[in-house]
Amino acid sequence: MLLIDTILICQALLGAFDNLWHHEWQARLPQQRGARRELALHAAREALYGALFLGLAWWAWHGLFAVAVAVVLAVEVVITLADFLEEDRTRQLPPFERWLHTVLTVSYGLFVGVMGPVLLDWAAEPTALVANGRGLVSWWFTAMALGVWAWSVRNALAVRRLADTAEPVVLPVPRGAEAVLVTGGTGFVGRALVARLRAEGRRVIVLTRDVRQARLQFDPAVFSVGSLDEIAPETRIGAIVHLAGARVLGRPWTAARRRELLASRTRLCEDLHALVRRLEQRPRVLVAASAVGFYGVPDAGTRCDEDTPPQPGVFQSDLCAAVEHEARRLEGLGLRVVRLRFGVVLGTEDGAYPMQALAARLGFGAVLGDGRHPFPWVHVDDAVGLVRWALAEPGARGAVNAVAPERTDQAGFTRALAASFGRRVWFRLPAAPLRVAAGEMSTLLLDGQSVWPRRALEGGYRFRYATLRQALPALAAASLGRAGSASVEQDASAAGTRVGSNR
Repeated sequence: MLLIDTILICQALLGAFDNLWHHEWQARLPQQRGARRELALHAAREALYGALFLGLAWWAWHGLFAVAVAVVLAVEVVITLADFLEEDRTRQLPPFERWLHTVLTVSYGLFVGVMGPVLLDWAAEPTALVANGRGLVSWWFTAMALGVWAWSVRNALAVRRLADTAEPVVLPVPRGAEAVLVTGGTGFVGRALVARLRAEGRRVIVLTRDVRQARLQFDPAVFSVGSLDEIAPETRIGAIVHLAGARVLGRPWTAARRRELLASRTRLCEDLHALVRRLEQRPRVLVAASAVGFYGVPDAGTRCDEDTPPQPGVFQSDLCAAVEHEARRLEGLGLRVVRLRFGVVLGTEDGAYPMQALAARLGFGAVLGDGRHPFPWVHVDDAVGLVRWALAEPGARGAVNAVAPERTDQAGFTRALAASFGRRVWFRLPAAPLRVAAGEMSTLLLDGQSVWPRRALEGGYRFRYATLRQALPALAAASLGRAGSASVEQDASAAGTRVGSNR
């Protein structure tokens, strides 16, 4: 059984990596409406794997029980083949994911080949479950079974949540209407923005790396393209919203990673510049996503507004400054350019909030470092609202801080988040280990910027969620699926007023 145990352990570890890295981190399947069937297949396969791990941990399956194990193995093969077909139908897999799936398939074939003779020997015995505990191996298999079952439940809940999501009510697109081109339209803010634009009857073109998934994600009136070259010169585009870019928080900021983060943003700006030049009718406005990281790591007590300069030599500041420089080049083509500097965007579907909320609900919310560093944030509804305001407001141009007016620090946010679930914060993570482990990327977690949305407020934007007291209870209600979540959000919206001074 040593070879069988080794193969199964390797299969479990590779499968866990595939789930976390490809399905959860890169493809974000639990947030994709078009991934319901794939998630259902994953949940079923993981449920069978959990049964297999636990069954082989403690027992030998003799007689007819051996036939039951063989049936489980055969059903797993059928589910995997169906999963391959569904993946090819709904999304474009990156090369590394395809390679890993091939390795997993070969590994499973090897397991079946080695397990076959064992099952034949068991089938020749009288039907019985025979205790076959193997010490630490059995406990390791039990832990794997519990982990796989937990992920199966997680995927099943995602399938249910996506099934319960109401189809968006959209207005028909008027004949000859101008389009809004959205890059990064399948991302967190992008999905919410596209849904809102379509609800208003706007024509939308989405630039995405995965056209198949985008076409399942959105209604048929949304035109998805994998390259800007697919857009014909006669296409009438009235506005561009540039949200695309690789995630900043994730892999360490090695030299190669920094180049990737920069290129994922600036090269697309160059492509947009080329698109605008060849369009017969040029767009009027570009709204480009930047971040409050533009201000670097300012001194304690410094309040940053749109006139605060960047900090050369601090990577997040250099990154944002480079992105904004490329966006400003389109001003030379006659576009009104608005550079939105987003704080941490809070929403239940993606971003930082879901994992933080889960930790808070379980009582594991933690203050990072001393917790006194600022925590600039904005609710996803206001992130979308600020984009729409920037598109529609003729006087909006230049840098605009896309953050809520209320200032808070990381400790205050963590305590407020825990309180929204009726919990308290008991833990504190020291700063030193985080800085050692994450290097300069730790500035995203341990250093912040106190940011004031001066231009948005002066321009008349009305925040729906101006304070954490408004935002967090609404998010908590939505994440828990409470029936009263809609009324909570309506109350919060009614309470939101224009904020003209610091709170």
